[in-house]
Amino acid sequence: MTTDNLLDPRRTIVFAGDSVTDCGRRDDPAGLGDGYVKYLYDDLGTSRPMILNAGISGNRAVDLVARWETDVLAHSPDLVSVLIGINDTWRRYDENDPTSAEQFEAAYRKLLDPLRQVRLVLVEPFLVPVKDEQRGWREDLDPKLEVVRRLAGEYGALLVPADVEFTARAAEVGPETLADDGVHPTAAGHRLLADLWQRTVFS
Repeated sequence: MTTDNLLDPRRTIVFAGDSVTDCGRRDDPAGLGDGYVKYLYDDLGTSRPMILNAGISGNRAVDLVARWETDVLAHSPDLVSVLIGINDTWRRYDENDPTSAEQFEAAYRKLLDPLRQVRLVLVEPFLVPVKDEQRGWREDLDPKLEVVRRLAGEYGALLVPADVEFTARAAEVGPETLADDGVHPTAAGHRLLADLWQRTVFS
């Protein structure tokens, strides 16, 4: 199935991830939240597929594995978009609870293996440091980014280069404009992510 065929109300897209995807969706009657998933829903208009937000704040890759069957596979999606990884890095620094790149990859593979017949979009986890100590997080995050990029190639997924785009844009407008804590996007950051997702998937 090509991405053009996704613009059909009979299709289903599931967005899976952490707080960047969640964005209050569990308190939203529409279940979309107020981040990039909602922006995409609005942008795609009346021809949009069914869009489901399965993000949960604080999740790491292993947490997605634990709920993958009920939150993703049960919907028989035509496309699954995954954005996960920043908490796999963050917990090393705020809770001394690291996830190695090898553990991250093993969990990520468990997400992708049941979806070999489904269109996949992998979104890079991203960081735009606003505090000096966050610059050191790159030591942990960069190997995980390499995992995501490699898995995208291996599984035939589209790769949304969010870290590349956020880093470049932050150099122009300042990191706080895109994510005031370096991790969680502002409205401008969510707009950037939604636009990048659309260009990657539909161009």
